[in-house]
Amino acid sequence: RGIYSSYLFYLEIILAILSIVGNLLVLIMAFKHSSHMKPPELLSVNLAVTDLGAAVAMYPLAVASAWNHHWLGGDTTCIYYGLVGFFFGTASIMTMTVMAVVRFVVSLSLQSPKEKISRRNVKLLCLWTWLYALLWACFPLLGWGRYGPEPFGLSCTLAWGEMKEQGFSFVISVFSFNLLGPSFIILCCYFGIALKLYITYKSLDNSKNIPNIIKMHRRLLIIAVLISLGFILSWAPYGLVSLVSVVRGSEFIRPEVTMLPCLFAKSSTLYNPLIYYIFSKTFKQEVKQLCGRSNVCHASRARNNITDNAIYLVCDGSRTENEEKLSSGKSRKMETRLNSFDSQ
Repeated sequence: RGIYSSYLFYLEIILAILSIVGNLLVLIMAFKHSSHMKPPELLSVNLAVTDLGAAVAMYPLAVASAWNHHWLGGDTTCIYYGLVGFFFGTASIMTMTVMAVVRFVVSLSLQSPKEKISRRNVKLLCLWTWLYALLWACFPLLGWGRYGPEPFGLSCTLAWGEMKEQGFSFVISVFSFNLLGPSFIILCCYFGIALKLYITYKSLDNSKNIPNIIKMHRRLLIIAVLISLGFILSWAPYGLVSLVSVVRGSEFIRPEVTMLPCLFAKSSTLYNPLIYYIFSKTFKQEVKQLCGRSNVCHASRARNNITDNAIYLVCDGSRTENEEKLSSGKSRKMETRLNSFDSQ
């Protein structure tokens, strides 16, 4: 186990640094653009908080345990580690579920600048995700389910192998309400958005001149889908191994095999900043500026191009619509000038 724990130590160090730095950058950018934020954008901030909270609360103890080749602190820290992992993981997937529903509602009228959801309602939705996650994290403390060490002995989570007879209803409920159900809702919402964009695109008279609002919604849809897929796919192997542990027993799977799905699930906290950096030009420019690698021109361009700020997974319909009107106005003026020139 010593060799595996050494590898795990270095991998968790890398994941911890990338997760904490990446999500801190997202929150810094959100603070810088707080005056331009629309209500649904608070959900993306909430998601960054859940990922940062998981990284800060879990990685120090996991890294220290991997360094010492055994779990530190005994049962108390094991319960703590399992609770915060379950808590932040549930808060993350519920936040993404709410984001998918809100994005679907917003996309029902693509070119309407009118707000579909108020800031107060979004704050209530954020509060609901935390209370929902807290409720499920407390159930094992109240006797429905339980926390315990992972088979490889360097981490703690829900004691899946011990809940085959006592707590099997808890296992079914967890998978139904915290993985399969949210994943189904996310899939349906993003499929509905994609269908809406396709119908809107086909209804255009000239498909070569796609409005900016359609392009923005299409790009933000890709980002949102990648974020959701990153989380679900990173937790899917862990969920599968956990389910096998419940049905067949934890001794059926070698401890070394259970370590990789656990590590892969933890890596879900770093995907979102990475996706933002790859697909959002504004986010990339401002990160480079913050690191001293971008000039003033890039900084001013990023500030002015608010509609390109793909961190928040919504677009400002009124802003984009005004840009399109301005662009069409310039085109009409140019055509008028050309016609006048031709008549001369």
